Amino acid sequence: VSHSGNSCHWISVDSALPGLERHTIIDTETRHMPDIVISGTGLYTPAESISNEELVASFNAYVEQYNAENAAAIETGELPPLQPSSAEFIEKASGIKSRVVMNKEGILDPRRMVPRLPERPNEDQSVMCEMAVAAAAEAMSQAGKPATDIDAVIVAASNMQRAYPAMAVEIQDALGIKGYGFDMNVACSSATFGIQQARDAVAMGSANCVLMVNPEICTGHLNFRDRDSHFIFGDVCTAVIIERAATATAEEQYLIVDSKLQTIYSNNIRNNFGFLNRADESGIGKPDKLFVQEGRKVFKEVCPAVANQISAQLELQGIAPSQLKRLWLHQANLSMNQLISRRVLGRDATAEEAPTILDEYANTSSAGSVIAFHKHRDDFRSGDIGVLCSFGAGYSIGSVILKKR
Repeated sequence: VSHSGNSCHWISVDSALPGLERHTIIDTETRHMPDIVISGTGLYTPAESISNEELVASFNAYVEQYNAENAAAIETGELPPLQPSSAEFIEKASGIKSRVVMNKEGILDPRRMVPRLPERPNEDQSVMCEMAVAAAAEAMSQAGKPATDIDAVIVAASNMQRAYPAMAVEIQDALGIKGYGFDMNVACSSATFGIQQARDAVAMGSANCVLMVNPEICTGHLNFRDRDSHFIFGDVCTAVIIERAATATAEEQYLIVDSKLQTIYSNNIRNNFGFLNRADESGIGKPDKLFVQEGRKVFKEVCPAVANQISAQLELQGIAPSQLKRLWLHQANLSMNQLISRRVLGRDATAEEAPTILDEYANTSSAGSVIAFHKHRDDFRSGDIGVLCSFGAGYSIGSVILKKR
């Protein structure tokens, strides 16, 4: 089943008919897809923030401590010394100036460098559920949707705090929503993939209104002792309401004109943490059980793939780049976004055309592009068009064309 514009193309294939080595029957019919809209978004921002200067002070204190404790091995060449960092290096490399976090104290403690998030009793609301409920409340308020009007909950995030019960089912229960819920993970592309899953559910009739949430506690899987990546991530939660236009009552609605997903296998961004780690104790605690990446390779390979996907999608829909008012791009790296927008538009984008939020929030994985959309659409008028796009590990790319109604 492929979705493009307002048509849904169905293809049935039978390749096992008696007496035939391979036989294919294709029956194609075009059915009208109902208009489906985003009618509300929500944002939960943690109360604590860490500036580059604070992060560097903590990291450099760790470097001094490590080099002192391993002075003998460093002297003989058995171990290389760790190098200090600087706020200027971080901003130049990424465009990030600060990040919001669920726990500042644990991260900045040079002898810990991990957020301090105590486990809660099973009877209490989990931390990811708490974040999601707060973001969902704003999205539901914008959309004018009580819990009784929502049929499904999708939790799309790069890391879940547990395997099961699904976070979505806990959040569904906390909000009093009937129907069903499930979790999904496509790393930094989870939100755009989640929007398409919600759109598909509405189009197929299994739901009329879907809540899609992205609780991202990225600092939990970030190695704060790695100079090349310790500054990348922050924590946040976003929420989106997707529903049939026929039932939408919100003052502000964005028609989902088209959505496109793509995955290309790559090891250049990886996190090997999982329940099977206990089956091989030799790997426990190793750096690859946290976020690792080959940054230069990612930049070189992902940017053209993202730009090509958006450009091809626009061309297929008959939308010229000049018709775009905004690119709400994944907030991973400022240079990446500048290159992608330049390739799509054929020129450098203005700050208004490709807004940046990573200077304040850092990379918040799947939530970044949704934060940009949430914060930078007040100037849209009826008929204005933008592209919401995220990309990341996998590689995975999701792009959604939106038009204000």
